[in-house]
Amino acid sequence: MLVGLAGMLVIISFADDRFGLPVALRFLAHLLLSGLAAAEVGVVGVLGMLLATVAIAWMTNLFNFMDGSDGLAGGMAAFGFGAYALAAFQAGHLPIAQFSMCVVGGALAFLAFNFSPARIFLGDAGSISLGFLAAVLGLDGWQAGAWDAWFPFLVFSPFVVDASVTLIRRALRRERVWRAHREHGYQKLVQCGWSHRKLALAEYALMLACSGSALALLQAGHGIQAFTLVAWAAGYAGLIVWIDRKWKYGAMRREGQA
Repeated sequence: MLVGLAGMLVIISFADDRFGLPVALRFLAHLLLSGLAAAEVGVVGVLGMLLATVAIAWMTNLFNFMDGSDGLAGGMAAFGFGAYALAAFQAGHLPIAQFSMCVVGGALAFLAFNFSPARIFLGDAGSISLGFLAAVLGLDGWQAGAWDAWFPFLVFSPFVVDASVTLIRRALRRERVWRAHREHGYQKLVQCGWSHRKLALAEYALMLACSGSALALLQAGHGIQAFTLVAWAAGYAGLIVWIDRKWKYGAMRREGQA
C-alpha cells in the first residue's frame, strides 16, 4: 500500500509540474496520503496520528524544498536510505532493508546524471516521493523496533534542519512560506560563490557524518545518545551562524561593488 500511496504522490506532483495545481489542493492531498501512510504503519491514538501525519507531510515537502542544487537530493537519498538499510539489516528487518536498498540503487543511478553539471532532474514528482518514503520508512522502522525515534531525524538532519529553520524564520517574519525563495542555507552558500559541485561534496561529508554517527549511536547507551544529539544540535547552530555571517558579508561586498 505504501508504494501505491507514493505512486499517487508522483501522479499529483507530475500534474503540478505540468499544469500547476493550487497550493491548498496539493497540501490537502499530502496530508490525506500522509494520514493513510501513518495508519498503514500502525500509528495509534488521535495525537499519535496527528503528529505522524504532520511529520510525514513536512518531510514530503522539505525534500522538495531542498532539491535546488545539482546532486543534493540524490545524495541525501543515497546516504539516508543507505543508513536505513544498514540499520534495518542489523535489526533483522529485511523488508525495510531491501526496500531501502532499492531506493539507494535508484538514487545512485540518478546521481550519475544529476551530479554537477546535471543533465536530468528530479522535479516535484521525484523529490516529493523521496521525502514521503524517507518519512514513512523512518516511522515504519521505529514502529517495528529497528531504531529509536531520533534515528531518522539525525540521518536526514542535513535536510530537516536547513528546511525547518528556514521555514520558521520566514513564518516569524510573516512571509508566505509556500512561495519560492532563496533563503535556505545551501542557497546562501551558492550565492556566496560556491559551485554546485563544491556544495554537493560538502553536503555529502555532512550526510556521511550524520548517517555514520546515527548508526554508531544505535549501539550506545541513552546517556551517550543524548550527549551526541545535543552536540549535533550545537554544531548545527554554529553552522547556521557561520553561513548567515558569510552570506551577509558577501551581500555587503556585492552591494559595495554595485
